[in-house]
Amino acid sequence: MTSEEYGTFIADYASLLWGCGATCIRTEKNVARISAALGIDATVEIMPRHVHVILGDGTVIVRKMTHTGINFDINTRLSRLSWDLADSKISFEEMRRRFAEIAGTPPTNRWEVLGLTSAANAAFCAIFGGDIMAMALVMIATALGFRLKQIMLSAGRDARLTCLCAAFFSATFSAAGYIFGLGATPEIAVGTSVLYLIPGVPYINSVSDIIGRHYLCAMSRFLDALILTCCLSAGLASGLCILGLKWF
Repeated sequence: MTSEEYGTFIADYASLLWGCGATCIRTEKNVARISAALGIDATVEIMPRHVHVILGDGTVIVRKMTHTGINFDINTRLSRLSWDLADSKISFEEMRRRFAEIAGTPPTNRWEVLGLTSAANAAFCAIFGGDIMAMALVMIATALGFRLKQIMLSAGRDARLTCLCAAFFSATFSAAGYIFGLGATPEIAVGTSVLYLIPGVPYINSVSDIIGRHYLCAMSRFLDALILTCCLSAGLASGLCILGLKWF
């Protein structure tokens, strides 16, 4: 194997690792671990849309970020892969084979994600003081909004428009507590019905990137998350205005 072949693999690895939700710090550490195990001099530079791997002889390998969405399963398996190579448990050929398997991992069953997300958001409603009726409304509203999100993203719609529409749909349905006098905490149902859309991982990763002085990636992730939050808020506010609900 040549150093350029090693570098090409590292670029593909870093691109997938960052794209599935890893922080820049974690990506750098994993790449450094792999480089040391392979005995090559490789430096990784992470940009918001591309990753650059610079080899000791000056060769630069560029890869576009592979965005798979937040996927902790792929994230964990890729990190374990780097440790297995560093601990001499596998060869480089075996690592490449396993990497191809990980990269081809099918997404989690959409119905499973839908059910778990709905249950989790109903639990948030309970944490904030919602009663049984509010929890039921939030669960159904989340299921409907999240299903709309799945359909729109599968159809290639813009993520920001998708977030706005899902928030509007969930907020409008959960407002049934106000309209029909269901339960004693209808305001909590409305307020928590859109929590599933909050981009928490990008916000956390942006802080981690700031700590690691990856300011471009930090700002990119923060602004993406902020824009999605604004779309979420616009969808919620639109639903309340159309239904004539005024809290202030």
